Amino acid sequence: MEFFRVHKEEFVADVTFSRPPANALSSAVLKELSSLLDELEADENVRVVLLHGEGRFFSAGADIKEFTTIKSSEEAAKLARAGQQVMERIEQLTKPVIAAVHGAALGGGLELAMSCHVRIVSENAKLGLPELQLGIIPGFAGTQRLPRYVGFSKAAEMMWTSEPITGTEAVQWGLASKAVPEEQLLEEAKKLAKKIAQKSPISIRATLQLLNAFKEKSFQEAVREEAELFGSVFTTEDAKEGVQAFIEKRPPSFQGK
Repeated sequence: MEFFRVHKEEFVADVTFSRPPANALSSAVLKELSSLLDELEADENVRVVLLHGEGRFFSAGADIKEFTTIKSSEEAAKLARAGQQVMERIEQLTKPVIAAVHGAALGGGLELAMSCHVRIVSENAKLGLPELQLGIIPGFAGTQRLPRYVGFSKAAEMMWTSEPITGTEAVQWGLASKAVPEEQLLEEAKKLAKKIAQKSPISIRATLQLLNAFKEKSFQEAVREEAELFGSVFTTEDAKEGVQAFIEKRPPSFQGK
């Protein structure tokens, strides 16, 4: 791979995004990321994906130089749809994806981070959607995901002013779950990833399915789905192991069966 490095340990795939100087999201990056997601989803030795950027940024946004090569609205819409598909692929992945955000996650970079299931950020990180500063708008589903996390008013303010918020503010607004000093970021994110990886992959997959149902289905539809999944998960070997481990006062050893 040209833009991503993967290190696998203790059921965690540590994915480093490396495209100096700003980890810009070009069409080639999106294509490679999509292929990587397919590989990681199929790998039984991977239960959690941890995504972070190398260098000064998580990702400073889409590739602006590539924008200059786009000659029609149809081409621009095609690029947006390609980005949206990759972001949705991440959100629909059957394995948790954690974004460890440092430096800046702007524009497409924030859209990438928002598609991950959990965001751990450095306190001084900058997160924003500054596309209107360029006379354009977000195109990788940022207009839809941002208000889900920070609310309508704050999302409108962030887009219309193009001003980012800090990592600390991102936690206050619900855009991230935890903010830590930058030097502790990867350590904290890896600790979380390993803790999640100890859970049953079957239970994780079921909860991911239900969390995505929250986005698309009514409450009644989703709770019916929850009951069905509760029934199917309840009879798995992992469920039996979890209950037995609790009775025997020992840590469970889940096999994904």
